[in-house]
Amino acid sequence: MNGMPPHIAQLVAGHRVIDTTMGYLAVYPREVIEAHRAFIARRRATRPGEEYRTPTDEEWDSFLGHFEKRKLSIGTCGRAFSTPCIHEHACLRCAMLRPDPAERPRLVEIRDNLTDRIAEAKREGWLGEVEGLETSLAGAEHKLAQMDAATARTATAVDLGMPGFTQIAGRASDT
Repeated sequence: MNGMPPHIAQLVAGHRVIDTTMGYLAVYPREVIEAHRAFIARRRATRPGEEYRTPTDEEWDSFLGHFEKRKLSIGTCGRAFSTPCIHEHACLRCAMLRPDPAERPRLVEIRDNLTDRIAEAKREGWLGEVEGLETSLAGAEHKLAQMDAATARTATAVDLGMPGFTQIAGRASDT
């Protein structure tokens, strides 16, 4: 009743099923909404007020520009606003790159190019180059696997079947 949402209270209490948590108190939607609003109001009261001000035009343009700069040739960078790129723009190595399945041919070309560059580096004895390229190749393979998995998820329909009457009807017995 202190405004903590029931699904959070469930985790805190260690209950596997939210019904267990809800069983401790009769909870009605109106009470949940009011308690949650009070919880949010208390949290906001502890934060600095300047965080809730209207952003300037420059700040808003910077925020929108951040998302424009996240568009890449093989997908979208998902890193948070105003955070630096920890991989120095070696996007294939980054878990934050969300590959676009439509760009699969481009990524296959990149992978094939990396394979050729690794062979050249090995032939020339550029061992430092080989290590970096192999890391990028592993990233490219991982991104291809991500693309394939995403495509498989969207392309595969799951037939749940149609239950027969005997499966859904209640049964009574005299025993």
